[in-house]
Amino acid sequence: MLSSIIWLIVVAAMWGFSTPLIRHGSAGIENIQKSNFLSQWFAEIGFLATNWKVRISNIFCFPFLINQSGSALYALTLGSADLTLAVPLVNSLTLIFVSISGPLLGDKDAKPASYVGMTLVAAGMTLCILDNSLK
Repeated sequence: MLSSIIWLIVVAAMWGFSTPLIRHGSAGIENIQKSNFLSQWFAEIGFLATNWKVRISNIFCFPFLINQSGSALYALTLGSADLTLAVPLVNSLTLIFVSISGPLLGDKDAKPASYVGMTLVAAGMTLCILDNSLK
């Protein structure tokens, strides 16, 4: 049980720290507007292949690989974890890790209410873990 929880926290950290890196590396892709799905897709692939920020900030798509490795680890961990605990734990902790890593990369700082919310989420997840482990 404890090892599953630790692996789920690792997954949340992998997802949470890679998300702002992916967002920074792909900034500007939202401005591409094409007439149909196929030309839109090719234009976005071309943007990602030729944009120097993607190549430098992602260093061979390193954040994407971390994110996808987290997904693979999540799928493996779900085999031994309690789903009623695993899904809310990973989703809530991912939000916390994104909120922590975003300002480190230059995003605007979270409001004080966000930190109160993160504290409440952490307290709630701690209670869920304790409840599950005492059964």
